[in-house]
Amino acid sequence: MGCGFPALGVTMSKQKVVLAYSGGLDTSVILKWLLEQGYHVYAYMANIGQQEDFDAARKKALNIGASDVFIEDMRKEFVTDYIFPVFKANTLYEGRYLLGTAIARPLIAKKQIEIAQSVGAAYVSHGATGKGNDQVRFELSYYALNPKIKIIAPWKNPAFLEAFKGRSDLLAYAEKHGIPTKQSASKPYSEDDNLLHISHEAGILEDPAHECEESIYSHTVSPEKAPDTPTRIKIRFKDGIPVQVMNLEDGTQKTDALELFEYLNQLGRENGIGRLDMVENRFVGIKSRGVYETPGGTILHEAHKDIEGIAMDREVMRLRDMLGAKFAELIYNGFWFSPEMEFLMAAMDKSQEVIDGEVTLKLYKGVAYPVARTSASSLYDQDLSSMDIEGGYNQEDAEGFIRINAIRLMAHRNIINKG
Repeated sequence: MGCGFPALGVTMSKQKVVLAYSGGLDTSVILKWLLEQGYHVYAYMANIGQQEDFDAARKKALNIGASDVFIEDMRKEFVTDYIFPVFKANTLYEGRYLLGTAIARPLIAKKQIEIAQSVGAAYVSHGATGKGNDQVRFELSYYALNPKIKIIAPWKNPAFLEAFKGRSDLLAYAEKHGIPTKQSASKPYSEDDNLLHISHEAGILEDPAHECEESIYSHTVSPEKAPDTPTRIKIRFKDGIPVQVMNLEDGTQKTDALELFEYLNQLGRENGIGRLDMVENRFVGIKSRGVYETPGGTILHEAHKDIEGIAMDREVMRLRDMLGAKFAELIYNGFWFSPEMEFLMAAMDKSQEVIDGEVTLKLYKGVAYPVARTSASSLYDQDLSSMDIEGGYNQEDAEGFIRINAIRLMAHRNIINKG
């Protein structure tokens, strides 16, 4: 085990490595560099909804010298087995971030390990840097899924770091070896794109005092330019999972998980919903500025919180919310395949067993606003809540309830007065 490989110059039979390949500059250089170290390299791309020309990326990897290219369509699995389970917990990292990148990493790693097993590869590799979160998420997942796997992490390897001190070295290497690049001065920042979100980081965004230009946003219209008429939709939940979306304006309905989520993305994009600009704490101890667009996820998050308001027991909600912060931390830090995650996921599933019903929302100028909700498992009693009728509640009982809760407060005040 370890994040390295045999020392340069050591005679060895060609080993197989499965590289998590994006088609971009870094992983294209890494692919070629691994070939120069004597490896058979299998390039692997996970289709999780990013805007990518997969055919072009396949040809590029093969032209560089990859033994084979695996392009895996995991969009539906991403929605059903990762996005929906996490959103059942109303999970936010540091109270704000909907974990769009972090949720995707364990799925990508799982398929990479499966491919390594299928081709008989003893190694896996990735292009994540030694300063970021993704190196942790990938490598913890690799080890959890296959304790015997060997990891090649070039951005933590002295020889690689000596050869490539910055982007100019990568570009020079790519030019030397005829590797086409798509670098542009008009896009001096880094992005990660999938079905749930797109993140914009680094480059000009590294200054937290620098306002993100409108041109950087790509998955949402600006709220100012969103339609002047609200879009009304209804989302139906079963056990905390969305099972139907209906557009109340034009009658469009979606029930397939992937189509449903893609439609929420479309509605969120059109109405300028889901933008977030924040400074967060990376697991490695570095603060990082990220600009995120999570259109469909933001709508789903608001709707799910609302249906819980009518269908979830108060004390269950309090406990779930207490666990939710830890749940988010585990996802963000890369512990998806951990015993504590299994425990928390079971608790989250239990909390959702009666979270059924429908939520009506208005989508307008960057906001997803719940306006009505119904549930067959509702704990809301209109008569009991009414200010106009007694509804079986004896208001005189509140006097004793208040006095009992005041006992410790009065005792505390008496002690202060004596002092």
